[in-house]
Amino acid sequence: MTKPGGKDQALVREARLVAVVIAVTAVLWLGAQWLIEPGNRIMALFDLAALAAFFWALVVTWRIWRRQQRPKGN
Repeated sequence: MTKPGGKDQALVREARLVAVVIAVTAVLWLGAQWLIEPGNRIMALFDLAALAAFFWALVVTWRIWRRQQRPKGN
């Protein structure tokens, strides 16, 4: 197996960051659902923060995928 180059390592680091953000966001959001009673106004903040984190992860994942589609020379 060959060692990945600098650009490949950057993509791997970015993909790991996305995975961590998704996992931590899901755990925190589920924990907030369990701890805070439904209908509480603060729950809306947790919902919006989770949506923002998931949207960020989606955008970064799309960027990683697009970079993988480029020819190797670019």
